[in-house]
Amino acid sequence: MEHVELICTAEEWLPWAERHKAKLQGPVAILGAMGAGKTTAVKRWLKALGSLDAGSSPTFTLIQGYDSPDGLIYHADFYRIEHEEEAEHLGLDEIFDSGRPIWMEWPHKIPNLLPEETVVVHIEVQEDGCRKVTLHPEIN
Repeated sequence: MEHVELICTAEEWLPWAERHKAKLQGPVAILGAMGAGKTTAVKRWLKALGSLDAGSSPTFTLIQGYDSPDGLIYHADFYRIEHEEEAEHLGLDEIFDSGRPIWMEWPHKIPNLLPEETVVVHIEVQEDGCRKVTLHPEIN
């Protein structure tokens, strides 16, 4: 069942992530337009999972790992991927098989590589600047 909430400040992402912590523990596809707040959300999610890393957009590195008390958390940004084959050599299979969280921006660039259990977070900017956040339990 999907869950919908409005988030109106960057600070509201932290309690949202704490409420949905269990869903953030595996592969998460983050959908939203440029500037929707995907990277801001990831920065708050890192805090919710106990990471001391500030987080940043891995646009040029494509995948960034962050330390947390429970192990690595991965953040991927596939914006620069033009063909799905480009992502096949990034070690995604190993990351998915590790069971570690991986939060992926622009996941529609790699549709055939995403595991079935991928959770989807869709962020839509509203006219008042708030974000409508829809959490889908899995990609299918």
